[in-house]
Amino acid sequence: MSLEPAGVQTALDRFLALHPKLIDLSLDRLDALLEDLGRPELSMPPAIHVAGTNGKGSTLAFLKAIIEASGKTAHVYSSPHLVRFAERIQLRGQTISDDRLLDVLTRVQGANGDQPGTFFELTTAAAFLAFSETPADFVLLETGLGGRLDATNILPPDAVALSLISRIGIDHQHFLGDGIEAITREKAGIFKPGVRAFFAPQQEAVRTILLEEADRRGTRAIPARPIEAGVTLGLPGGFQRDNAGLAAAAAAALGIDEASILAGLAQAQWAARLSLITSGALWQAAGAGRHELRLDGAHNADAGEAIAASLRGDGAGDSLGDRPLYLLYGLLETKDAQGFLAPLLPHLAQACAVQIPGAAASLSAGDAAAAASALGRDDVTQADSLQAGLKSFADAPPGLVLVCGSLYLAGAFLAENQGMATTANREAV
Repeated sequence: MSLEPAGVQTALDRFLALHPKLIDLSLDRLDALLEDLGRPELSMPPAIHVAGTNGKGSTLAFLKAIIEASGKTAHVYSSPHLVRFAERIQLRGQTISDDRLLDVLTRVQGANGDQPGTFFELTTAAAFLAFSETPADFVLLETGLGGRLDATNILPPDAVALSLISRIGIDHQHFLGDGIEAITREKAGIFKPGVRAFFAPQQEAVRTILLEEADRRGTRAIPARPIEAGVTLGLPGGFQRDNAGLAAAAAAALGIDEASILAGLAQAQWAARLSLITSGALWQAAGAGRHELRLDGAHNADAGEAIAASLRGDGAGDSLGDRPLYLLYGLLETKDAQGFLAPLLPHLAQACAVQIPGAAASLSAGDAAAAASALGRDDVTQADSLQAGLKSFADAPPGLVLVCGSLYLAGAFLAENQGMATTANREAV
């Protein structure tokens, strides 16, 4: 069942069917399409382009809030969506309307015809059309995968105001390379000659490569400092201080004043980033307030470690508290399940594995539980639905229930919590 309007869903389905692969990193097809569309990417507001493994969306959320606190406006392009595709395209801070979305998708479809563009290339072209036709001060642009050959990297240097790199770790190895060096060089592919660049705190090997790549590509990459403890952030978790610091460095480079930066950091909002859930059907299933219920899209080893650090109170002191922790998780089959679970398992009073509802590439609940068993936790249970998994914690001592493992799981949770059906056979694009 689709949650999209019929015309939008028809266009998205057609885009999915045009290319034999879900992901095929290249810029040639998109370049030809944008030429046929009249080069909308050259008429957009200046872009702030962010790549990285974890923290891209949070960095843009902080930066969007800062820009708005300063009295300016920004468009946002992010992925994947949680519940509905329209979430990926924000115009001046508002989700694109169904009519406007259908208009740009239809125009892209007409220009592309039967050419084998990928889903992400075609929808990126649609976003660029919308951005080029709506005035704003900036475009906040998140890479989909990698950087060098990501569709968003089609922009020429004079269309980009800043390049940002959030935390880099191991993920998407089958597209970006097996080692951290190869992955880092792909992410650093967004660096452009003469375009200022900033990067979040990184492990030393990553930092070295970023500096090398920036020099090789004709720019200077500047490390951003985490936001210190005591500064209020709108997004919880100690790891967010790295993302906030990257956004603050970018904002200062854009000439935004300190008062607006502090106000924006405090006001930032972004769904499924340790989001507190206080109502809805699944909140009821989890005990209707017996536990604190939080939802996060964390899905790889670095993200698992970041959440574990917040549970320990490491870093800036943003501890999630010394309470029993209950984990409901599901993962895509392309992810390192053991790498994600390993830092979290020592903190868990109880855990339950679930298959991601509607996701075409989800691990089964049994395989997700087996990943924990391989790490020595044989007490992880399995559930056949999110509701059943949450009910398994309902009578446990009051604590923190964390639902995480995938943005696709987070999207299914949000839909079901609002009483909506989950989209069936959703592809990971």
